[in-house]
Amino acid sequence: MTTAEVLVKCLEAQGVKYVFGIPGEENLAFLEALRTSTIKLVITRHEQAAVFMAATIGRLTGKAGVALSTLGPGATNLVTGVAYAQLGGMPLLVITGQKPVRVSKQGRFQIIDVVSMMKPITKMTARIDEPAKVALLLKKAFEIAEIERPGAVHLELPEDIASEEVLGDVDFSPNEKPYREAPGDIEVSKAVQLIQEAKHPVVLIAAGANRKRIHRELSAFIEKTKIPFVTTQMGKGVLDEMYPSYLGTTALSADDYVHCALERSDLILSIGHDTIEKPPVIMTPSKRIVIHMNFYEASSEEILDDVYVPSHQVVGDIALGLKKLTEMIVPQDSWDIQYFTRVAEKMRKQILERSDSSGFPLKPQRIVADLTTVLAGADTGLMCLDNGMYKLWIARGFFAREQNSILLDNALATMGAGLPSAIAAKMLYPEKRVLAVVGDGGFMMSSSELETAKRLNLDLVVLILNDNGYGMIKWKQEAEGLTNFGLDFNNPDFVKFAESFGAQGVRISKAGELRGALENAFAAGGLHVIDCPIDYTENVLVFNKELKEKTCDL
Repeated sequence: MTTAEVLVKCLEAQGVKYVFGIPGEENLAFLEALRTSTIKLVITRHEQAAVFMAATIGRLTGKAGVALSTLGPGATNLVTGVAYAQLGGMPLLVITGQKPVRVSKQGRFQIIDVVSMMKPITKMTARIDEPAKVALLLKKAFEIAEIERPGAVHLELPEDIASEEVLGDVDFSPNEKPYREAPGDIEVSKAVQLIQEAKHPVVLIAAGANRKRIHRELSAFIEKTKIPFVTTQMGKGVLDEMYPSYLGTTALSADDYVHCALERSDLILSIGHDTIEKPPVIMTPSKRIVIHMNFYEASSEEILDDVYVPSHQVVGDIALGLKKLTEMIVPQDSWDIQYFTRVAEKMRKQILERSDSSGFPLKPQRIVADLTTVLAGADTGLMCLDNGMYKLWIARGFFAREQNSILLDNALATMGAGLPSAIAAKMLYPEKRVLAVVGDGGFMMSSSELETAKRLNLDLVVLILNDNGYGMIKWKQEAEGLTNFGLDFNNPDFVKFAESFGAQGVRISKAGELRGALENAFAAGGLHVIDCPIDYTENVLVFNKELKEKTCDL
């Protein structure tokens, strides 16, 4: 077998179902090996979208998704998606082609040092230069991509190496499931003591908790203790947010009711948090006791920056640690959560304000309410968000019912990922309602992938929230008292645009139409694009005035 054939057999052994990407002439040997394999090649319209799709596979399964590109411009187009996976903790393998390395007569045409380019944004990057080592190198790449903290790895396969024969026996066995140790009893006992001695404890659920199935253990802990919990944006859905003890999501950096609760706390049990995600509150010993519970220790960089300085660390498998914690802890009469209950009530009341508004363009609160009605039932829907102003409204106001039922990125926070992410999610979960929620800016960065969705015959709904501008930056510009400048643009007719791809297009013309349009699209099946104007005057009114003028004396 050739190196390319061995590589594909190794991918099959690792359980890879899809390779996303755009091949070039340097990938032809690999492409031929894929042709006769069990792996489905999904051709995308841009390499960046291919990596978003592969990263989403990794995010939802815990197994590295795979993306492919050629050399030079194909490889450089991968970079944003690779950084997206690396910062977001999503296991990913990208494979790039390269000109022949034994003998080449093309000079430096299209050649850049891709391995060095990938080094700062991956956990591992390497060139396959010895056919006999390809199987071992791939196993190592998968192991590194998937172990905590997960992230991106890169392999370069030169054109001539790909076609060379692999001599000798090849080990095609898959990687064994990594063994994760439980935290030590001493660490857990110390955490129990600190929690029991606290007066106003709060649980913070973050991205690391969403990567593994810890729902049962965390639910048992919350049910036993009744300690209130908050989530970061990437921690949404680990627990049902209709729990009475849910205090909100840290969508904003400050000045929300959830921050009232965090500021009142004297102890935070931080589950799965790292500061690649925007810190929900400064967590240092001068403010409150912080217990770090994660698969790995808090990094020295975080501690040196005085952003996240744990008082105690419980390191190891989170689920096993929570199980021990629940067995050992005794709920305390001295815990005072009455203030947190008032915060939760106030938060819920404020979120519902204007959620039934008939104003047009639609207010964000009305859009979130309609999305909740259509998607938030248990096990019915999965929402993939791009990045924009609406992400804050949805993260704050949409109460997730199930783990990974809402996918958003609060790490690299790049635009353009929403539609590709939804395509990958629908491929994994064809039985679910999958909705891509995108701004007009982010949608146009990956809109060509409508063709990919149509070619794959996916039942997918895309909701475009349209304000003819870069809404989040306009909000910040206005909040700083600056003149509106440089952030407006024009859009195509999104209905005709959708129809040109063979999709169904709908334009919302009054507030009462959105919910029905979403329901009709899901019921009909096929590919649908809904153009919905949004009223972002609410940004300053709610986030810069109403919330800043609130009082935490509840």
